[in-house]
Amino acid sequence: MKKLLIISPYFPPSNAADMQRIRMSLPYLTQFGWDAEVVTVDPAFSDLAKDELLLQSVPAGIKIHLVKAFQKKWTSKVGLGSIALRSLWFYRKKVNQLLKETHFDLIYFSTTQFPVCILGAYWKKRFNIPYVIDMQDPWHSEYYRDKPKEQQPPKYWFSYRLNKYLEPIAMKQVDGLISVSENYIADLKLRYPVIKNIPSATITFGAFEPDLKIADDNRQAFKSLLDPEFINIVYIGRGGADMHPAIAALFKAFKTGLDNEPQIFNQIKIYFIGTSYAPDGKGMPSILPLAKQYNIAENIIEITDRIPYYHTLVTLQQADALFIPGSDDPKYTASKIYPYILAQKPLLAIFNSQSPAIPVLLEFGVKHVYSYDQSPDADIHNFLKQVALHEIKDYPYNAEAIKKYSAKNMAGNQCRLFDTVLNGKN
Repeated sequence: MKKLLIISPYFPPSNAADMQRIRMSLPYLTQFGWDAEVVTVDPAFSDLAKDELLLQSVPAGIKIHLVKAFQKKWTSKVGLGSIALRSLWFYRKKVNQLLKETHFDLIYFSTTQFPVCILGAYWKKRFNIPYVIDMQDPWHSEYYRDKPKEQQPPKYWFSYRLNKYLEPIAMKQVDGLISVSENYIADLKLRYPVIKNIPSATITFGAFEPDLKIADDNRQAFKSLLDPEFINIVYIGRGGADMHPAIAALFKAFKTGLDNEPQIFNQIKIYFIGTSYAPDGKGMPSILPLAKQYNIAENIIEITDRIPYYHTLVTLQQADALFIPGSDDPKYTASKIYPYILAQKPLLAIFNSQSPAIPVLLEFGVKHVYSYDQSPDADIHNFLKQVALHEIKDYPYNAEAIKKYSAKNMAGNQCRLFDTVLNGKN
């Protein structure tokens, strides 16, 4: 059995999107010949919301090593608030100790807290251990450079320059790449020709069916956010100006329906939940202002606070229909699509025409997948009307696609990449 050391600053019970791949892969890694241990930051040093139910999905035998981090209340005063930067020194010390005491065949960074990945080059040089990086998002990116300041992430000036400096330290020595988008890998290999021939694989997040049982067993613990007097269409995930083109296509069609058939369309409420990464109660609405431009704000509910992961699954199952908007970035792929698929609800997806999410959704048999730049007004209007009139009765998805994109299959794909990396080193 080969030994894998996973670096993931966030891990259950922290409710972070970037630890989901690891959480969903852990139950299956031994089936593919890999024994894994995880090094994560002690949740006490994380300011993310906690969801204790997430721990029920983590195999009992997995070794979890905790590291400390500098307290954010002190480091944020000098602009170092990210958990990666706060934990970097502690990661170095802890993993040095582990690598001295135990043989590991490979180190796997699966996180969007990218600065911690620079330690891969250090450990490779010191202990001769190869490492793989999972690119769930771009690290250094030019996407926001020409955007208005109000659309840029907080502290963008600093993070842009830091990322530009740190990324090559990790990437020029990396032995393998995994990504949710083929474009992310292509960009990196173009930027760093020295890695153009290393093993790489595009592997999406997987559909993890055990989560549905955990959610169902605990549904009474969650207060419903939806109004049973209305037809509820739900999106749960981040907002932002980059999603406005996709959301505007929905709002335009909805406005047309309200104007022409108000008795039907006024039955609909559209929910946008968890749209901000800010602490609870401090998020700024990014969707409601757009709804006001279309004069449909009475039918749009935006809840900026994030909700626990299993509350998300329960809410998706309570909805009458689901909506997934994509970014205006053509490289964007929505990792959240799999819980939406497993909910088996009528689903509307609107993306940039070049998004890699579109062919995946079509492979599942999702009938209402559109690109906002192809004027899908009539199609979106018809979907909304059918939902309001309860005309979409049965909505099964392609069982073979669900199997193909299962968390188990995705874990197997990761392990095959790991095997290829090791074979190239032998």
